[in-house]
Amino acid sequence: MAINENKPWLLVSGVLAAAAAGFGVGRALVGRQLRQDARRLLRNSTDVTTSIYHETQLADLPAPVQRYFRHVLPNGQPYLRSVRLRHTGQFKTSLDGDWGAISGQEYLTADPPGFIWQGTTTLFAARDEYVAGRGQLLVRLFGLAPVMCGRGPRYDRAELMRWLGELAWLPTALLPSERVSWMAQDEHSATLTFTYQGQAISYLVRFNERNELVQCEAERYQSDTAALPWVGRFAEYQTIRGVRVPTQAEASWIVDGQPRPYARFQLLELEYNQTDAY
Repeated sequence: MAINENKPWLLVSGVLAAAAAGFGVGRALVGRQLRQDARRLLRNSTDVTTSIYHETQLADLPAPVQRYFRHVLPNGQPYLRSVRLRHTGQFKTSLDGDWGAISGQEYLTADPPGFIWQGTTTLFAARDEYVAGRGQLLVRLFGLAPVMCGRGPRYDRAELMRWLGELAWLPTALLPSERVSWMAQDEHSATLTFTYQGQAISYLVRFNERNELVQCEAERYQSDTAALPWVGRFAEYQTIRGVRVPTQAEASWIVDGQPRPYARFQLLELEYNQTDAY
């Protein structure tokens, strides 16, 4: 069939319609896969809710860490098995790029350590995860075409670091255990170390005057080859289902001594101990 040269808009509109349809299909497929994988992650986690937090557990912890747990957890709080959350916010695809809107959802489990996060913009869907001891970063253009897929030992470590750095939303997982230890630094900071599968990862954690966990600092892999100082910040704590958690988060790389933020999230909703995905 010949194209009507007097109506080029027919061709343009057809291309746009096909692109929109493809984008819609891509989003649907990515969303369905996320629900399946998140449901499996949640249901395969260990039920730790029979363990109960008591303030007597805090006796040997550094003073700022003791104050933090007393502030965010009520005495007698059952341990939290998992958390699922939704957020909105802004994201940069490069440190020198512009901010763009992003929406996301995340699922974290306490034992075994694991998470799946998926963020969606107008152009791409990005998925970060640490599942069954393996990390992965996958980015799909329009939800369909893979443009990045990172796997391997450095991603395993980097994604486990992300999991540990976001436990302000799952604070009973930060209580002392055979895997979790705290070491005093000063009146408002301590070093958090998590040991798992033969490797140890650590953050310098800072607390404010209100005894809130407000900053985590560490060296993290920015890519498969480069490690840079990284800072995660938390703010605007609220009590949600009896536990005080932050509702704002920001992530930055430190380049030439200056923070370069690339993600800013605002919590929309949060639920504990669910066994199904959104």
